[in-house]
Amino acid sequence: MLLIDVVRVSEAVSRTSARLGKIGHLAELLGRVGADEAEIAIAYLSGELPQRQIGVGWRTLQDPPPPKLVATATLTDVDALLTRIKAVSGPGSQAARKALVEELFTAVTSQEQSFLLRLLSGELRQGALDGVMIEAVAKASGAASADVRRALTLRGWLPAVGAAALSGGVEALRAFKLEVGRPVAPMLAGSAPNVAAALDKIGGEAALEWKLDGIRVQAHRSGDTVRIFTRTLDDITPQVPELVEAVLALPSDDLVLDGEVLALQQDGRPHPFQVTASRVSSKTDVPKLREATPLSVFFFDALRVGGTDLLDLPYGERQEVLAATVPPALLTPRLVTADLPAAEAFFAEVVRRGHEGLVAKSLTSPYAAGRRGAGWIKVKPRHTLDLVVLAAEWGHGRREGKLSNLHLGARDPDSGSFVMLGKTFKGLTDELLAWQTQRFLEIAEGPTDEWTVTLRPELVVEIAFDGVQRSPRYPGGMALRFARVLRYRPDKRADEADTVETVRSLMF
Repeated sequence: MLLIDVVRVSEAVSRTSARLGKIGHLAELLGRVGADEAEIAIAYLSGELPQRQIGVGWRTLQDPPPPKLVATATLTDVDALLTRIKAVSGPGSQAARKALVEELFTAVTSQEQSFLLRLLSGELRQGALDGVMIEAVAKASGAASADVRRALTLRGWLPAVGAAALSGGVEALRAFKLEVGRPVAPMLAGSAPNVAAALDKIGGEAALEWKLDGIRVQAHRSGDTVRIFTRTLDDITPQVPELVEAVLALPSDDLVLDGEVLALQQDGRPHPFQVTASRVSSKTDVPKLREATPLSVFFFDALRVGGTDLLDLPYGERQEVLAATVPPALLTPRLVTADLPAAEAFFAEVVRRGHEGLVAKSLTSPYAAGRRGAGWIKVKPRHTLDLVVLAAEWGHGRREGKLSNLHLGARDPDSGSFVMLGKTFKGLTDELLAWQTQRFLEIAEGPTDEWTVTLRPELVVEIAFDGVQRSPRYPGGMALRFARVLRYRPDKRADEADTVETVRSLMF
């Protein structure tokens, strides 16, 4: 299949506002894509690369060469060249990558150049998000969307799941199993403004767990081999030897556990999130870092134990297996109750100990990997949202020379874009200002005016605020009151940020 075919469908999807219309355009193309091209086509139309990252920034993409007049580049041609770009390393790699990028852009038309520029810069947001693409794969393959979602839960990457569905139908989808060593997308929690609302959403007795301010981890063990993954499915095994040792000490040698790792102070209170994040992300001098900042792990769910998959079991049964496998010191503290005063007292104690809040969990819910359903509800002692930084303004006074005032956006799942909710410079320390100025310049797309720098929408920041009010000043018709920065969330992708509907539900 030619790249231009994918480009034209991408443009048609972008022009189509109706969800069913988007699905129709995508399904039509997927119905005629070749077996060796399906994964590439689904990745491109989802705004992703099969290679994930190829080391090309926006500066390399500026000033493309004159385009070709006739479209001849195939999907496999483009994919092979991107793989070559990713493989470049060592001295002179920047120049070598630039030369290969020029080779790629010389081989495609202006229409294809525009598509590739947006794809490589993370700006291809035409509305073909996972939900729409899942339905398109189901329609093109004849499989039920539930089977596609189930396979995605176990495989974790939609292009691979879609390619299997298109070539092998339902049988290929049902062949996906939980594999030790291959991470699955973690189950996510919805949110509620208070404990009473969380219990009401659960409906009856619920398990209340401490919400720890650390890094979400998924621990896989097969025999004496342990691998640790983050919520973004990155392998961090070498950085967390304490966790590896803890998993090796468990009685089962075939398991997958879900938990949280964090750095604790001597009194048991958590260090600031940045301390844990810095420790987990550091790849050098790990023994020295371990001695200075040891990590603790707390498990709260079991996906597999003793070679048996547990995903479809109710949460209550998974907890029984977890408690029989993991010693109490490594379990997340929890309380099972339907009594509101007891639940609120538990919540107050969690906050007093310096943790984020709690997560209320239905005792009957299965492990819905990759989804934010009603089975898990998080409660924090303040209003917070995970938003995306869309732009930043140059500061003045003591902040002169620093990118300071953040433009904040919530995710719009229907359009695949972000809706601006306001600005804030509050809560930024000098260290954070210095860091974000450097990071923003790396992902800058160019100036909007003499004061503002637009950014690729990829950095997620946690924002505290006092409420949401109506405002004609911003496109969404609402704005955050007294917004302030709590921290950046390197463990979250932009497509995991809070949605416009979540923000709207908080408006008074």
